[in-house]
Amino acid sequence: MKAFAGADNFGPWQGRFGFQGEDKQWQAFPEETRYVGVPRMTAITRALSEHVPVTAQVRIAKLERVGEQWRLICTEGNDHGSYDQVIITAPPAQARDLLEASGLNELAGNLGHSEDSILACWAVAAHFKETPSNEFDAMRPDSDVLYWVANNSSKPERNDQGQWWVLHATPEWTQAHVEEPAEKVSEKLLAAFYQLTGYQGVATDAVAHRWLYARSVQQEQPGYLLEPGLGVGLAGDWLNGGRVEGAWESATRLVEALG
Repeated sequence: MKAFAGADNFGPWQGRFGFQGEDKQWQAFPEETRYVGVPRMTAITRALSEHVPVTAQVRIAKLERVGEQWRLICTEGNDHGSYDQVIITAPPAQARDLLEASGLNELAGNLGHSEDSILACWAVAAHFKETPSNEFDAMRPDSDVLYWVANNSSKPERNDQGQWWVLHATPEWTQAHVEEPAEKVSEKLLAAFYQLTGYQGVATDAVAHRWLYARSVQQEQPGYLLEPGLGVGLAGDWLNGGRVEGAWESATRLVEALG
């Protein structure tokens, strides 16, 4: 990644990581280097894309084959240019819609039931003036509600006033509350967090986000998908084990295959 994003845009997160066993006892995670964007996670993608024009807030509805190229048409019917090759990194449900609208039914069929392997996640970012937990900076609790909690302010160069913590609900809890209002979700995840940590204070701010395509189920995955004769491929974490590392490797392998 250093060669592409630059060494100044990411760094190791020297946090204390723990998990809770079924006996409710806490243990430290095995030593592992974890990299994050500096000073924000978006620093990595900004660095990776700074040498290319990026068009935001546009959804491509279909690809039209014109000679040896693909023309990109958005949902507004506008033409966004013609290209020799196309890489799709959308979640599987949107990728399937795009491929089928483009007449690429064989490639769409290779997705199988990939959309069923993507788990949703309710997430809450909560701000505290004091430190709500001193034992770990990130935790995987044995909980029916919380899947992962982390002190985002412990990441390098955050320089926050107070601390921002991120709370992720379990896939099962998320599915059971997927249509619940965001403010109610914040209340319930914070209540679970207070119970977990024993914190007696209150959050000064909280923002909930429903992340419909959060992570993929661990299963056999091809790494990437490619229609070599047409120059159309798909990459993403859902094709390569989940997590950002899986997304990076999936895209790298696809680009190598495209040549």
